[in-house]
Amino acid sequence: MDDLAATNGTNTANGTNGVDGGAGSPAESRGSRAQPKTDKSEQTRALILETAMRLFQERGYEKTTMRAIATEAGVSVGNAYYYFSAKEFLIQGFYDRMTYEHAADARNRMAHTRDFSERLEIALASWLDTAAPYHEFSAQFFRTAADPNSSLSPFSNESHPARATAVELFREVLQGSELAPKLDAELVDLLPDVLWLYLMIVVLYWVFDRTPDTERTREFVRRSVPMAARVINLSRYRVFRPIVRDAKGLIQDFILPTIGKTAVK
Repeated sequence: MDDLAATNGTNTANGTNGVDGGAGSPAESRGSRAQPKTDKSEQTRALILETAMRLFQERGYEKTTMRAIATEAGVSVGNAYYYFSAKEFLIQGFYDRMTYEHAADARNRMAHTRDFSERLEIALASWLDTAAPYHEFSAQFFRTAADPNSSLSPFSNESHPARATAVELFREVLQGSELAPKLDAELVDLLPDVLWLYLMIVVLYWVFDRTPDTERTREFVRRSVPMAARVINLSRYRVFRPIVRDAKGLIQDFILPTIGKTAVK
């Protein structure tokens, strides 16, 4: 609360989320102002974000204040709030940046294969590699992210830019594979969201994994991907169509409506 008093009105930001797909640069966090894209403003924003990530690692999320972040970054508290209207939006900025980096890395890795199972495993393994430096303090704000009313929830409206980038990546995983033309068109449209939910299961397992280099999570990915690929492949056969339609209806009626800014078709 003491930090809020120092903002001098700068915490009424109205920035917009700029990523809805995989292209372009990472989106600004929802709490940041709509500001000119100058080199200096981008450098200041990145400095504040990187400083916050370092302090979260050193002191923990709860014990790190916006004032401390501003001091360490060498900017005023008001300037810190100019770019991020609350501490939680620093995490949103981190999510956006990491998701963008993950998507770029995964695209590069899977560029030379059309096998769906291989592409899916590459995308998931790429996420684990991208997130690895942040594993030690990931559990510190998992409590907040698990709150369905928190903007840090992966299902929230505020998390839409990062989620949209990830969903678009999984759309590319499928559509760039040999399997996509063989599947029902409606299923192809729905699967990217389902694969993102699969990633969320992997992330949950990863948060609590304390094995060296999160090897247990990596083994979970290696063993579960072929199973998921086989199930998706079987869905193209006529005998499984009724089950596929039931599953599709279940996902559309009960799962997708809980995800912020997800249109139900």
